[in-house]
Amino acid sequence: METTSRVGAQAPAAEDGQPVHSARRTIDGYLLAPFPWYGLDEAFTGPRRLMQVGTAADGAVEHGSIGHGDEPSIKHEGSGEDGKERFAVVVTVAANPVRRSADGTGVLEATSVSSAAWLAGVGLLTVTWPGQMDHTLRDDWLDQQTETAWVLADDLAGPDWSTLSLPVDGVPTPFHYRESEFGWVLAGSTPEGVHVGAYGRGMSAYGLGFAMIKDIAAYA
Repeated sequence: METTSRVGAQAPAAEDGQPVHSARRTIDGYLLAPFPWYGLDEAFTGPRRLMQVGTAADGAVEHGSIGHGDEPSIKHEGSGEDGKERFAVVVTVAANPVRRSADGTGVLEATSVSSAAWLAGVGLLTVTWPGQMDHTLRDDWLDQQTETAWVLADDLAGPDWSTLSLPVDGVPTPFHYRESEFGWVLAGSTPEGVHVGAYGRGMSAYGLGFAMIKDIAAYA
């Protein structure tokens, strides 16, 4: 999936010349999505936050992430008693077929459960910094691990994945699940026409449930 993030760019200026608040820019991206967003269900009572959305080549919102629990730092040192953050990030991906771009000049890639698995796998990598690794080595490590995440996501029936049943809107739903020394990743589909991926560390995936977010604006 070749998508671009709408969060982290330079803040645009409003009509009066003042920069637009970053939270407003974030929620605007989520509100533009033509599909429902998913997060952890009401059994999770900790903090929640918007993270970022990704867009296709034609500017359409294709996916986005909702954070739960601690805000992960890039290194292993976290806020938990065991030295790790306790967080879970839920990635919602629009279920799109192969289609023409809006300007008619190209073809947009189809999305699938593998797309959700890859986005979740890369998301976990971006907040991981293996111990005793300097900046230059981590760049190479991240490139290698990103490629590995893609290979793994493209083979969900392979031996690196197991099947985990978790509730989605109260209905038991099968997910592809894998663990690594850096955390866990899972991915599946919902009846609402979206794929759901998730990654986390310090929180067990086995007790999680997912639910459609009724009012994404409440997260702003």
